[in-house]
Amino acid sequence: MNQILMTIMAVGAIVGGIDRIFGNKLGYGEKFEEGFQLLGPMALSMTGMICLAPALADILGRAVIPFYQAIGADPSMFGSVLAIDMGGYQLAKELAVDSRIGSYAGIVASAVFGCTLVFTIPVGMGMIEQEDRKFFARGIMLGLTGMPAGLLCGGLLCGLSVGECLHQNLPVFAAALLLLLGLWKIPRQMVKGFYGLAGGIRALVTVGLMLAAAESFCGWNPLPGMAPVEDAMGVVSSIGVVMLGSLPAAKFLSRLLEKPFLCLGAKMGMKSQSLTGMLLGLVSPVPVFTMYHEMDPKGKVAVGAFLVNGASLLAAHMGFTVSTEPEMLPALMGGKLCGAAASVALALCVSGNQES
Repeated sequence: MNQILMTIMAVGAIVGGIDRIFGNKLGYGEKFEEGFQLLGPMALSMTGMICLAPALADILGRAVIPFYQAIGADPSMFGSVLAIDMGGYQLAKELAVDSRIGSYAGIVASAVFGCTLVFTIPVGMGMIEQEDRKFFARGIMLGLTGMPAGLLCGGLLCGLSVGECLHQNLPVFAAALLLLLGLWKIPRQMVKGFYGLAGGIRALVTVGLMLAAAESFCGWNPLPGMAPVEDAMGVVSSIGVVMLGSLPAAKFLSRLLEKPFLCLGAKMGMKSQSLTGMLLGLVSPVPVFTMYHEMDPKGKVAVGAFLVNGASLLAAHMGFTVSTEPEMLPALMGGKLCGAAASVALALCVSGNQES
């Protein structure tokens, strides 16, 4: 499985590079360039948190470890509150008692719950037009409801038992339930809270990058135990290499499925833009948010549900996993796709053709 995916991305990188040489006549060269140009934004959002993770684990571990031990869960599951590529993986591995569960928490749970909490919701609520936010919030709630299916599938592919998956995810399920209730009962206050959370994480990441840079320049750092900035940049660079191939491959897949999406969308009672949005969401949720207004209400809810589990699978999350624990790639893909399918099915069953 891993080798097949690596081969596909290698072909994507070669095709994208050749197209770039000949003037981007097919559009794959543009995606090849885009993959490399994303290195800067990724490094700015990820490097500081990756550097901070060991020190944060030491500080937070004093409070987190006793709590998780009291409920019989591995402390690494605390890492799932951050996105996989925003420090969630490093925090989970630093806190892990059982390395298997640390990998599961840092790869699968962080890529689903953490990404939703610190990226998809705050960015989506900021970019989507006011009148469409109710559909997005409804989709997020349905996505959180379908999320256990993805976490369970990913856990099974990691070698965990059903009982272990359910037990280890108790804190995640509790947090997701509170999030769901908040979006249902007090959506405006929750949106403000997410903006504050996003701002706090941005500040923390910036502080981490500042301290790591100072330590690299002169060896001084008031927060001992941080990872070297060179190591963090190595992780980001590895993700960028994967993006060189994954973005052209995703563009080819989008073109290949354009006509089938028209037929499938009609059968499902949605515009084809909704299915296109789901496919784009596998690369990045950002372009999906920009085209959200083009979708019908049913599609808006379904896409919101899809993004809880499926966001960024074929780009940042796949790239990160390949660069850290490539053997976890089947668990990542299986978990995110299973959860996305369950969430969309749930959304289609309950949303009907709502217009409000």
